Amino acid sequence: MPTWKRIMNMASLRELAAGVDDLVKPFGEIEVLLFYGLVAPYLADFLHGREIASKIWLPKGNIPNILKRGSKDKPLYIEDFIEAVTSEFLEARQAFKDLKNAKSRVSEKQALVWSYFVPRKLIDFFYATNKEGEGRDINRIFFDIDRGEGTSPEDALEVAGLLVQAIRGDEEAQEFIKGDPFVAWTGGSFHVFLTLKHSQPTGFYDKYFEYSTRKPKNTLTERGVAWVKKKASVEVVGGHEKMRNALNIDPSQTPSGKLCRVPLGSLHMKDAKTVDGVSIPLTLDMLEKNIIKELESYTPRRVLEELPELARRLPS
Repeated sequence: MPTWKRIMNMASLRELAAGVDDLVKPFGEIEVLLFYGLVAPYLADFLHGREIASKIWLPKGNIPNILKRGSKDKPLYIEDFIEAVTSEFLEARQAFKDLKNAKSRVSEKQALVWSYFVPRKLIDFFYATNKEGEGRDINRIFFDIDRGEGTSPEDALEVAGLLVQAIRGDEEAQEFIKGDPFVAWTGGSFHVFLTLKHSQPTGFYDKYFEYSTRKPKNTLTERGVAWVKKKASVEVVGGHEKMRNALNIDPSQTPSGKLCRVPLGSLHMKDAKTVDGVSIPLTLDMLEKNIIKELESYTPRRVLEELPELARRLPS
């Protein structure tokens, strides 16, 4: 998409957003694409080359939430998303409701975006951490600070801050990590990212970052978890398996074929009808402050108002 066309498209979406009270229900019913369409250009560099994914929330029952992703559906990339989401496209979604009936009004790229972000449903905005497909090279490490039942966002903040300290103090890690860790608020907890100086084969994750209680390998994650456990006021465990009253430091969504929430502008849901947070990138000094109430006060409207400032926190 030419730069001038993208600017015009953004102006049109901003004008549309300015005239609505609720960015999640801009036309009286749920429509996440207005908000996501405004956020997407600020994610272009961060998501370049990494397939977009989405989780479509469905009412409780026997039907699980729907996960759309490039490994099982036609891949969707951020550049195509930005081009597809226009005010005219949103109007077509309102007029026709169903993609089958709207085919004559939408492009192939818009039809693909429609299938990932269906109308009238709350949807998480995800992406493939190190691209889709098993065994591909990696250049981004992702730690999920996962809250077990009985833990609080304040607990997660403490653990995220301690993990950053552990990483910055690990001499071996500094040999292959580019710059400082990067941290994002998910809407309910925290993600910690590392950028590698060079892309590495998948075995690099196994050697340096995998967490294993069965066969410990003295990985950075294992050392970091051990250090954080000694310092934290809450129980901390490594790996994916949740425990009540404990927080997990989980690196397992790093390898290719795994997914992560986008660090800016993804809605965070309590249930299929309720948004309870929005993801935003942080600066490391924010981890040293009591910021949970401030983070929980972010709404889609506030994120939109602060987009340029928030986006500057994303790693280059």
